[in-house]
Amino acid sequence: MRRAILSVSDKTGLVPFGTALATRGFELVSTGGTAKALVAAGLAVVNVSDVTGFPEMMDGRVKTLHPKIHGGILARRHHAEDLALAAEHGIGLVDLVVVNLYPFVETAAKPGIAFDDLIEQIDIGGPSLVRAAAKNFRDVLIVVSPGDYDEVIAELDRAGGPSNEFRFDLARRAFAHTGSYDTAIAGTLDEVAVDGNIFVRGGGSIEPAEEPFAPDELSIRAHKLRDLRYGENPHQAAAWYALEPASGLGAPAVLQGKELSFTNLLDLDAAARVVLEFDEPAAAVIKHTNPCGVATGASIADAYVRAREADALAAFGGIIGLNRPIDEATAKAIVSTFIEAVVAPSVDEAARPILATKANLRVVTADFSGGDKPAGGDKPFSSAGARSAKAEGVSFRRDFRSILGALLVQERDQVVEAHLPWPADTLKVVTKRQPTAAEWQAMRFAWRVMAHVKSNTVIFTDAVRTLAIGAGQMSRIDAVKVAVMKAAGTLAGSVAASDAFFPFRDGLDAVAAAGATAVVQPGGSVKDAEVIAAADEHGLAMVFTGRRHFRH
Repeated sequence: MRRAILSVSDKTGLVPFGTALATRGFELVSTGGTAKALVAAGLAVVNVSDVTGFPEMMDGRVKTLHPKIHGGILARRHHAEDLALAAEHGIGLVDLVVVNLYPFVETAAKPGIAFDDLIEQIDIGGPSLVRAAAKNFRDVLIVVSPGDYDEVIAELDRAGGPSNEFRFDLARRAFAHTGSYDTAIAGTLDEVAVDGNIFVRGGGSIEPAEEPFAPDELSIRAHKLRDLRYGENPHQAAAWYALEPASGLGAPAVLQGKELSFTNLLDLDAAARVVLEFDEPAAAVIKHTNPCGVATGASIADAYVRAREADALAAFGGIIGLNRPIDEATAKAIVSTFIEAVVAPSVDEAARPILATKANLRVVTADFSGGDKPAGGDKPFSSAGARSAKAEGVSFRRDFRSILGALLVQERDQVVEAHLPWPADTLKVVTKRQPTAAEWQAMRFAWRVMAHVKSNTVIFTDAVRTLAIGAGQMSRIDAVKVAVMKAAGTLAGSVAASDAFFPFRDGLDAVAAAGATAVVQPGGSVKDAEVIAAADEHGLAMVFTGRRHFRH
């Protein structure tokens, strides 16, 4: 009789799988809650303690760590000496191991979890069983996910039994499972100290505090959501991974449309980042990760139409980001032109059939708010929520960029100075003329958008929408020229925002010539005095923020 060892925390599909094994002649060996579930379903089960001759002990810490278990798993069928030793010591061979591990990650996520309770969720016997079976994959099938149960049964029924390719694939999945588990433990314990910002008090609860941004060891956990057709270009392989804990575009709901591409996802991310800057209804239209139109409005439909019309030509085939649910009016506006994809907190039921008239339109919902609602909930994207404690995890606090042979990590850029009422103490008016109340409002809008345009950038806006965007130029004056060229109408009375200082007065002269009446920029150039004098000559109001927002 073939023997299977089953010990699982996730009991999804356990009974049907155990039944299928029993009907195929497997003896079921199990422990604790797994054994109880199988017995309750009427299946015959041999307890691990009956195999080892030792009871479970130390509050269940010691159950399967025994030669009569591991010897049966590790014995190589093609080694006569292994088989002889197994027979000599009464070790029964094991053909199948079904294990998934204690829910450490889920336990660690619970607020106020006691440190000792967390430690007890570190599985010891489970990873040992998994690794032993995966090491001896030629002779032992290792199953770590309920999602693999049906495939395992199909392979068992296959003529000649499971193939070596299938056995090896299960082994790879198993090592990935234990590797991710150990990484999760290491990352969590890295946040715990006896006398630090995060500490344990006499076996009491873990006091949460912000972990160091750049610890000596940075554990990155991610699981693959799906393979992508290709990367930025058809000759590049690509896949989509979710950082753990999953949130935002790591936990999306794709409601309809063609398969998402690599560039779609980059653009959806760019769109979400822009609208996260706003608490009021806001919309962004993205092309090649740059905004071509951003606007706020009394409603999300109003904001979207304004954003689209800011550069209607560029908006054709664009990616939309909305910080409110898609309602019926917004859906009608979206389908009135060709749009590739849209990301929003949710979609109203009345809007779904309207969006469905565009079968290829990709509709994605995701929760960037840091709240408890899953993707597709009715919570709006919120700039305050995006900076909440929950959202400032691996996915939101750090940005990762790859370079050849290395990985760069930086804090996510946040335009915090624009989330205060303007004028604020952090801002400095450097010109003779003070900005008007309307100019202050428009500069605050422009500053939030400008930070999400590729540098070098200069943009022109009013208080509620972009008017012209000069993105990604080699010089600041070129950025002004591009913006003027792209302007759909007059820029008279607009405000301008520059992501970094003007190194010479020529850029400021060009801004004034375009019709702007006020400028917001970081300041800090050795030529600041010259640039300020130019602004005074033109009668402009100019504000220094003291904070640069490059986006390369």
